[in-house]
Formats: sequence, C-alpha cells, structure tokens
Amino acid sequence: MTYPVQARPGSVANAWIPMSDGVFLAVTLHIPDPSWGRQPCILEALPYRKDDMTSSYSAEYARLCGEYGYAVARLDVRGTGNSGGRATDEYPVQEQRDLAEVIAWLAAQPWCDSNIGMYGTSYSGFNSLQMACERPPQLKAVVAIYATDDRHTDDVHYMGGLLKWLDLVDYPHYMTPMNALPPVPAVFGPNWRDEWLARIAEHEPWLLTWLEHPHDDEYWRHGSVRPDYDRIAIPTMIVAGWADGYRNNSFRTMQRLSEKGVPRRLLAGPWAHASTSSSAPGPRIDLVPEMVTWWDRWLRGIDNGIDRAPEAVWYSRASHSPAPDLDLIPGVWRADSWPSPRSALVEYELVAPHSYTVKPDVGTAAWISCAGHLPWGQSIDQRYDDADSITWDFDPQGLEIAGHAHVRLQLMSSEPVATVSAKLCDVAPDGTSTLVTRGTLNLTRREGMDRTDPLVPGQLYDVTVELEATAWQWSLGRRLRLSIAGADWPNTVAPPLPLTLTIVGGTLVLPAYNPVGSPAPPEFVPGDDTSGESREGVVWRVERDVLKDTTACVTDHGAVYFIPYGEAVEHYAGRVQVSNRTFEQVASADVSFTLRFADDARGGAVVAHARSQLEVHAGPANFDVAITLTCTENDVVVGERSWRRSFPRDLA
Repeated sequence: MTYPVQARPGSVANAWIPMSDGVFLAVTLHIPDPSWGRQPCILEALPYRKDDMTSSYSAEYARLCGEYGYAVARLDVRGTGNSGGRATDEYPVQEQRDLAEVIAWLAAQPWCDSNIGMYGTSYSGFNSLQMACERPPQLKAVVAIYATDDRHTDDVHYMGGLLKWLDLVDYPHYMTPMNALPPVPAVFGPNWRDEWLARIAEHEPWLLTWLEHPHDDEYWRHGSVRPDYDRIAIPTMIVAGWADGYRNNSFRTMQRLSEKGVPRRLLAGPWAHASTSSSAPGPRIDLVPEMVTWWDRWLRGIDNGIDRAPEAVWYSRASHSPAPDLDLIPGVWRADSWPSPRSALVEYELVAPHSYTVKPDVGTAAWISCAGHLPWGQSIDQRYDDADSITWDFDPQGLEIAGHAHVRLQLMSSEPVATVSAKLCDVAPDGTSTLVTRGTLNLTRREGMDRTDPLVPGQLYDVTVELEATAWQWSLGRRLRLSIAGADWPNTVAPPLPLTLTIVGGTLVLPAYNPVGSPAPPEFVPGDDTSGESREGVVWRVERDVLKDTTACVTDHGAVYFIPYGEAVEHYAGRVQVSNRTFEQVASADVSFTLRFADDARGGAVVAHARSQLEVHAGPANFDVAITLTCTENDVVVGERSWRRSFPRDLA
C-alpha cells in the first residue's frame, strides 16, 4: 500500500486517507491554483472505481476546480477501486463512519477553508443525503442527483412490497463481479494482487442480503431519510428526473424539508438516469453552474439570491407520442414555492364493478421504472398493455398535474396473494397511449411495508395505490386513461399463482396544478444538442413462445473504452421469463468486466477479468438463487466462488 500523500495546490493527485481502524481509502484530489487561496472542498464518494470504470467523469471535476476554484475529492468507498477493506454491502454503517472521517480529513488540509460540500449521482447522491442526516460539523451543503429518500420501496430492490424483477439482471447482479475486480496495479502498488485475491475470497454478493429483507425493516431504514427528515438541517439541493427511478425524492422530500425551514432547492427535469447535459430524453441542461450557485451561497457565503428564488423548479411534460429512445420531450419549465398554493386535488370516480383475470406478463410496454442508457430506455405505446388491463377514460380538458397521484380502490381477490398495478396514460385521438406515471402495490402489504397480511379470497378491501411523482399537462383533444392490472411485469415480480381480481369501485385523485401567477422559471445553460444514445450493439427484445405460453424480455449490451491505465470492457446479458399458465418466473444474467492494465507495477501488463452468472427461479413459495463468480488473470483462473440460496417469497 502506498502511504498518504499531500496534494500540492494547483494539482491533481492520488492520495490515501487513513481511517481509525487502519484501513486506507483512495481519493483523487483536484486542488485549485494557489491564487484562489484556501477554498471549500466538494466530496463525491462512490463504489464505481474512480480510476477506470468511471474515470470519464473527470471533466466535471476539472471544471469545478479550474473554472470555479473549488477543491474536489473523489473517493473510492471501502473495499472498492483502490481503497482497502471490504465492500460488505451498499451504504453500510461503516461507510458513514468512514465518510465522517474523510470529511474531517479534507477540512483539515492546508488548501481547504474547512467547508465541505457533498454531491453525486445515484449512489453518491444517496450517501450525500445520508451524511446530511449524520451531521458532521464540517459538512455545510449537499447536492443529491437521482437519489432516493427511501431505500426499500424507491430503489432497485423492491417496489410497493414486490421484488424488482428486471432489475435483478442489472445493478443487483453486476455489483458482484465489479466488487471482485482488483485495485489498479500502477496506483495501488506491488501488493495489488494480494488485495485482489483477498477480495475474491471474502466477497459476498449484496443481492443475497437484500433478499433476506423483503419487509421494510431496520435494515432498509438505515440509509433512508424517510421518515425522519428532521435529521437534515443543512442546505439540500435535489435533482430529479421524470424518466428516472428515483423521482419520488422530489416533491415529497421538499415538503418535509419545508416544514422545518431547511434551505432547499428542487430541480426536476425530463431526464433519465443519466447526466442532465446528455440525457435522453431532454431538453438537456448544464448542471454545473446550478450546483456552483448553490455551493457559492452555502459554502462561500456569497449572497447570490438563490435562497430567495422559488425553491422548486420542474419541467411539466406535454402530450406526445412515446418512443424507447426519444431525444426531446415537449413541455415547459415551472417555478414555484413547494408546497404550492396553486395546487389542488381533483377526483374522478371509477365506475365499477369489473372482474379481471390477471395476465402475469402485462407491463412489457413499460418494462423498467428507471430509464437510463439503452437498453434501459423509455416506455413505448401502452395501448396493448391497456387492452390486457381494466381501463377508465376521462376528458382532462387541458389538465396539468404536479406531484403524486393516487388511486383508492375497493377490490376482491380469488387468492391470498395479489398485486394491483395502476398506470396513468395520455391517449391520442389515434389510440396511441403514452405512460405518464405508475404505481404498484403488493396487496399483502396494504397495511404497511413492514408487515404481511394475506387476503381472504372473496373479501372486500379498501386499498390506496400511490403513483410515482410526475409533472404533466394533457393537450386539448387528448384523453386521460387509468389502467388497472394485476401485474406490472417485468418491472416487478408477478403474483405466485393464477388469480382473478374484482374491482368494485374506486376514485382517482390527481394533484392538479394551475400555473397562473407562478414565478418565471430560471434560464439554464443548455446541455448537449442531442443525447448521443446509440442503438448499435444493443438488444432490447420481447419474446413470446406461443406453444409454451411464455413471455420473455431479453437484453444484451456492452462497451469498450480507454481508461487512464489501459482499457476496460463491459458486457451485460440478461433474460427474464414468465409462464402465463403457472406464473413461474426465471431471471438469468451473465455479466463480465475486463480491465487491461498496461502496467502491473512491476513493468509488465495484465488482463484482469471478473465474470458472474446469475439465475433466480420464482416458484409459488420461494426465490431460488444461484450465483457463480469466476476471476482470471491473463486467462488463468485465480478465484472461483459459487452461492446457492433459497428465500421465502413471504406472500410476494
């Protein structure tokens, strides 16, 4: 292990920060020119390997440092990249302890004025909010981009008390091989191979831990802001995207922070889980000046007026035709206080009853709730899923909404375990149906996500399904459609057995917004003209076997790119399938990462490869999981691990 170094002002350097238990964490430091004097430092901490697999992000840190004079620290969290220790889970208690020590270390450096900000996208947005809750004294403001306030029901694990099914072949699985990759030899030093072998030998897939916690218990409350928003007292800026899976950490969190008078800002655009400057869909903006304005006010004390501007700014999407890789979405920017005096609830009565035989594969037109880079694209025409659902159409008369819609239903089930899925759509005169927002509920969790209450077949229940936060306006001549189904597959796991739902009655409640008299929205620095998304080499396919009566969704994609110390190769293949007769389901994935290092710290080259294969079988009672991990160096196997576990579905 290389010993810690002190970066010189006006430089970029690798350093190692000592933790109190003897572990060293790797950090890249961007230090402003000495002419700026001592400056605040912005910290980003994540597990995605700063020196190779996410090294392309460095242009943003160079801007923050070179153009705006901020010191920037980018950290590999414990057990990842070039940091010591073990990556035992996402957001473990030890990580918050580490970050408190890192913040104190950064604040004490001679080039830092002792004021620290945190920021980041996804994982590093999560831990920015977590550290705001932990309140280290040097942390003065955070910017959380595409981050959730609720790890249980608003993340990649569970949704509405149901296992996120398609996500299994993405992040929950690919972190297994990523966490089994070695440190960078040229950075870590001659002992890199020993560290790699120890990681392989001691690594446990995070997915196994997540499947042990199907309920909203203390495990999920750790690292979640919700419901104890009072723990946040420092200025907090939230960036959300309507095509992203973490959109609920927007209006909801703003309302709770407003109750305690915490300085806050919401910027919610049409974006997917991608940079606001390059996202599909757009319009795209340059987020760096927006973040700098926030930090200038709260880290440097510059009175730039951001604390007197409308605290909520969002993009109200307008009616349009859907496409999986839509580049731009029509709409307008809104600005207001939040909660807004221009908001009101509008109700639509649902004429019933309807008896409905559940189709387990309904949902393939909107098969993942978090759009990102292809193949995790945007939803397509919903009309065929609508045909396999119960639907109600209304004349919205140019309605605009902002916030969370919800549906109150009176229903019965023929089985003790059932799901209800609600989708709100915008229907064109030609029948094209565009998804606006969705919500899903495991009906055995109707009394709370922390408990299981089986249904009594034939008994009437009152339930409420909350739909995900959104902002939308229906054009004149369009219809508002509510679709109710018994599954939202493959976004979430389908029920364990065939069943029938009966909807007896209900009410759709929408958060209407009237923009008349609202403040003018700000002007943004434009982002890229186009998204840069490419279909080349991407598989995104739905397969139907007529004789076996199965439906499958298939993905395959990858990338090859240069990194500072060589070359990286990623490959992801995934498949999920459901039987429309028995409702049995299978998810399988094959993911590999290859790092070709030009220098192994001894004058040679090395090719490090980690591959993990996953299969999850969902039967009536259990999730049966098999994982195999293989790691090679120059095509020679250096480590192999395998896991086989069975987890009760627990009425899910």
